Amino acid sequence: MLHRPNAITGSTARSPEWYKSATRWTQLTFAEDDPDKYDPEFWIDVFRRTKSNAVCLSAGGYIAYYPSEIPLHYVSKFIGGTDPFGTIVEGARKLGMHVMARVDPHAIHADAAEAHPEWVAINRDGSPREHWAYPGIFVTDALGSYNRNFTTDVIREIVAKYDIDAVFANRWQGHGVSYSEDNQRRFRDETGYDLPAKADARDPAWQAWAAWRRRILTDLVVHWDETVKSIRPHASFIPNMSGSSLMEFDLSLIQKHCPILFVDHQARQGIEVGWSAGRNGKRIRGTFRDRPVGLITSIGPEEEYRWKDSVQSGEETKLWIHDGMAQGLFPWFTKFNACVPDDRWVQPVVDAFNLHADIEPQIDGMAPTAEIAIIDPSTTLRHWAPEERHIAEHNDLGFYHALVEARIPFEFLSDQVMTAEALDRFKLIVLANATYLSDAQCSAIEEYVNRGGSVVAANETSLYDEVGRQRSDFGLARVFGATLTSAPRGPVKNTYVALSNPHPLNRGYEGATRIIGGTRLIAVDADAKAETPFLYIPDFPDLPMEEVYPREAPEGAAVVARETGHGGRVVYIPWNIGEVFWKVLAPDHGRLIANAVNWAMGRDHRVRVEGKGIIDIAVYERDDATAIFLVNLTNPMMMKGPLREVYPIGKQTVSVAMPKGRRSASAKLLVNGDKCECCIVGDRVEIQVPSIEAIETVHIIWQS
Repeated sequence: MLHRPNAITGSTARSPEWYKSATRWTQLTFAEDDPDKYDPEFWIDVFRRTKSNAVCLSAGGYIAYYPSEIPLHYVSKFIGGTDPFGTIVEGARKLGMHVMARVDPHAIHADAAEAHPEWVAINRDGSPREHWAYPGIFVTDALGSYNRNFTTDVIREIVAKYDIDAVFANRWQGHGVSYSEDNQRRFRDETGYDLPAKADARDPAWQAWAAWRRRILTDLVVHWDETVKSIRPHASFIPNMSGSSLMEFDLSLIQKHCPILFVDHQARQGIEVGWSAGRNGKRIRGTFRDRPVGLITSIGPEEEYRWKDSVQSGEETKLWIHDGMAQGLFPWFTKFNACVPDDRWVQPVVDAFNLHADIEPQIDGMAPTAEIAIIDPSTTLRHWAPEERHIAEHNDLGFYHALVEARIPFEFLSDQVMTAEALDRFKLIVLANATYLSDAQCSAIEEYVNRGGSVVAANETSLYDEVGRQRSDFGLARVFGATLTSAPRGPVKNTYVALSNPHPLNRGYEGATRIIGGTRLIAVDADAKAETPFLYIPDFPDLPMEEVYPREAPEGAAVVARETGHGGRVVYIPWNIGEVFWKVLAPDHGRLIANAVNWAMGRDHRVRVEGKGIIDIAVYERDDATAIFLVNLTNPMMMKGPLREVYPIGKQTVSVAMPKGRRSASAKLLVNGDKCECCIVGDRVEIQVPSIEAIETVHIIWQS
């Protein structure tokens, strides 16, 4: 739930609930030569103009930007007699802002590496791990004594010296397996395995290492938080994490020690969609529903060539902030290097932050809501190395994009927290490819269906248990209404599925008797009471061209649809439709996913938005009000940043089912500022939005 921040006063600024009024963040990451060159007053002015109420500032770790007294804690050689960290802390506090100190412990200088070789990560051949980007410095071993002892001393010194609310650690989780003698001994003693040679989800040693690493990192979060609180009881240690990396920790300890979370997904990279910003918010909210979360946004492009001290187009920066804001993430922008050779980023950030400041009080007390949830498959993703998880997410990304295109509002729910209460918030859940599910997780889903819930699932969902053992049949076979008859096969080419008996799932394909199939196929037998709107067309060659024709009639269920008998519906698609849609974007697959969700819902959606264009929708509610965010993704660079300009879209019709006991409503547009008419149509309210430039929010007040 969102809360209007209280005014930051002397009494509230240092209370244990300080984070509730820290909702717009400026991050300044110093370069080593900044102390000799930067203008502190420029940054104080940026704080004012952006209405920032919190700042994250470089303090120590790899380089200290204050006069540290810790041996081997490298202090910037440009610091002289100044204290750049302390100067900004003082200026921010005078503005009533919250302050978080940033530490980065991922690397050390050569003198520290020579004095303490045990602090350095070790390659498999026994050599010290030199930094990949800057020769002459060394990567630290995140699971050893460097973090546990040295970084703890740094945190303790910063918290004792400065008036701060939190410590934020960046790049603290390590970079690959460190084969130090100490790690090898500890790992073998605790697990019985040798350290894994490579990332391999099927290797028991890799699985054991991932769990071992998860335990040590979680313990570090607790240790550092306790260190902070021992000096400043109101303050916290906050680890930097991506939306997916919540799976890296013991959730109960994160719940206890991290009152606020941040997503470090700073901009679009490569072929990425603007909704990726908001997806991060949904993912963390899918695990910690009520935890405030900030989205770190870079003012520069986020590409593999690392132009970190550059400037992104203003519209691109605003798109990232807007979509994050719509999906419940408060804005945080980061600038690397305190000297500003190009200030074109300033006004776009000011505009986006000021919009957040205007809208924030209007949605006070509202909670993001939806009737549909995509199950975030943490159990599956844990089986992949962090650097390879994006491959495992293709199915989920395809379903996500299909629902955005279909204008269907939805949330995430992590498979780590599938309680009956959590599941029952939704009329329908989507399992795009939750390959690995435990018996308990499968039971939770089956019980949800028995209580009237609906399911759309695809591909290898539930084919393996949580540790990677393949089942003889799907763990959710009774839910699917289908049994496995042969193992998945692929990749295959030139496959098709044929439209079978008329059914709502194969509507919209007029003129076609078949559509593109998958590249990984699973053979199943459908239950007698289930329907099969699509059948597999048996494989046929893709070359020579003269041989490209089907030899056999369609057979075997390619889509299974059934009524559950408990008030819900289930659709199971036994091939990788999400992955193929994400890679190919064939409209037929997007339509099939949307058809499956719409049919399985079994009724009209609570919120509908009709009109031209691609928009990302988020819905917020409280008893007497509803707010609907509409983020315009319609632009020539929708699948590739940076956005050149916004293409406004025309009239949109927003239709919302009236809550029980309500008979009328009033509405206004929070961005445009205009009031708008509410037309009562049956048991729904219709509102016309004349146009949307970058973002609009329809704010409805319900009346009895």
